[in-house]
Amino acid sequence: MPAILVQQVNEQFLSIDNKFLRTFIGLFKAPDIVINSYINGTRKKFIDVLQYFAIALTLAGIQVFLMDSIFKSEMESSFKVLQSIDSSTAENNPFKINANSFTDFNRYQSIIYIITIPFYAVSSWIANLLIKPKFKYNFTEHLVVNIYYYTQVIIITAVLSILFLFLGLDYLLISGIVSVLTLVYHFYTLKKVFHLSLVEAIAFFVMVMLFFFAIGISGSIVFLFLKYLNVF
Repeated sequence: MPAILVQQVNEQFLSIDNKFLRTFIGLFKAPDIVINSYINGTRKKFIDVLQYFAIALTLAGIQVFLMDSIFKSEMESSFKVLQSIDSSTAENNPFKINANSFTDFNRYQSIIYIITIPFYAVSSWIANLLIKPKFKYNFTEHLVVNIYYYTQVIIITAVLSILFLFLGLDYLLISGIVSVLTLVYHFYTLKKVFHLSLVEAIAFFVMVMLFFFAIGISGSIVFLFLKYLNVF
């Protein structure tokens, strides 16, 4: 049993031609090939989507641990800057920036990631029906598309955040740079996976973002309303 386990770990992560690196690089070079291969049942070449997501959550956990320990003072400095530019000063404002909300986000980061994926899937599914109905994925396949995309974003965010923090860069600057890069990558992934022209890709991307934020804002309003009623 130990020998088999060592062999599997070596094949998945340690060998030069391992599935993890092949998937990670493939999602940059040709995300359509990686994602469509999995959807079409060819799954030996690339790492399983849920395994990939689990690895990403582990990296995100390491990122949070480092931010709460080694880089705690840097994070506090960045947070003070964020507070200073926050115009919401009312004590009862639910959107007011405070240290507790930031801590809670870090604490429940993995859960937030998991909850967010279905929102992206619904958004891309609706956009797919409206923009490219002839190239239609079902909802489950949209989940696969978005898990692969979102996993890649989590990995990029965790690795770049840790690297830039070690280099002594401001976390707000890091977040801004990473956010722009992930949006560009999202646009690129949608264009490749759904075989869109430039105009179609722009419309698809804008529609996904609009639906995603509409769903997110609606969910936030419901959450705040229930919190106001002391439901939980």
